[in-house]
Amino acid sequence: MLDSPGCPLTSGFLPAVASDPAGKHRRRRAPPIGTADLVERTSESPHLRLGRLRELADYREILLNLIRKELKVKYTASVLGAVWSLLNPVVFLGVFSFVGVMLGNTMPNFPVYLLSGLLAWNVLSTSLQTGSTSVIDNANLVKKVYFPREILPLSSIGVALVDYVLQTVVLLLFMLATGTGLSWPAVALLPLAIVTLIVFTTGITMWASALNVRYRDVQHLIGIGLLVWFWLTPIVYSSGFVQQKLQGSSVLDGRSFWLYVLNPMAIVIQGFQRALYGDPAPVVDGVRQQVLFDWSVSEVALALLVVLTAASVLLWFTWRLFFRMSGDFAEEL
Repeated sequence: MLDSPGCPLTSGFLPAVASDPAGKHRRRRAPPIGTADLVERTSESPHLRLGRLRELADYREILLNLIRKELKVKYTASVLGAVWSLLNPVVFLGVFSFVGVMLGNTMPNFPVYLLSGLLAWNVLSTSLQTGSTSVIDNANLVKKVYFPREILPLSSIGVALVDYVLQTVVLLLFMLATGTGLSWPAVALLPLAIVTLIVFTTGITMWASALNVRYRDVQHLIGIGLLVWFWLTPIVYSSGFVQQKLQGSSVLDGRSFWLYVLNPMAIVIQGFQRALYGDPAPVVDGVRQQVLFDWSVSEVALALLVVLTAASVLLWFTWRLFFRMSGDFAEEL
């Protein structure tokens, strides 16, 4: 199949190439007039190698173009444009704060606690939902042009990260206006938490986008799974309260808390909350209230490193799965 010279994503910097079973690029002549169209398996090399990273770097312009395209489409014909991305955390803040007041929430600095975890969760949620359909949504591009297919789910993650940066500015401005300051050394956890979130999100998004090409039910299961996963992660409610409840429970002799923190996002969110919210047990009316896990900064950092290691292994296996299945994408689409 030939690439389209008028493709806005590739015109000017992508050669007219197609992938062959050996994974090499070569020019192809148009088939004779009257011949039937053939379905071609755009297979990659059978083994994923580290050289793939260099190839992804060579095609970074396509990745950036896809991110720009998705952002333009997202706000096309919109009067406020990217301002809508800034309004989202404000709306979430208003709704969940109202619900918290109705339920008798007394957590100090609840807006900071909520947004520090919610904005990180939105990176995972948005990336997974849009990334799972990224290959299908770009079917014409996949069938006509050679490029590393990983770029498609990576572009979804890139768009989510742009939104995260914009929304984090809203959070930081709110903290500045309310006098809620960042504390050292807890704020040093933020870069580690961001890297862990990106690696973990990339791993499961690769997996979902590859499987969804073959099994379209995956995109529907993701919506249900994210809903359950959200409420199993301490974003709206206090993680310190969960720890006290589970460690004092007779179920599994108090070991149920350690089952709870097997949720990798519980650790990742804890990293963001500890970095931005700060004090795990602030004093309220002379009484110390446990809001976060009673872990030191070094213990949170260690937990993040464990999750990062596991997420890196997950990324390697899901990347291999994506790479192996990507050879059949053109045929299955």
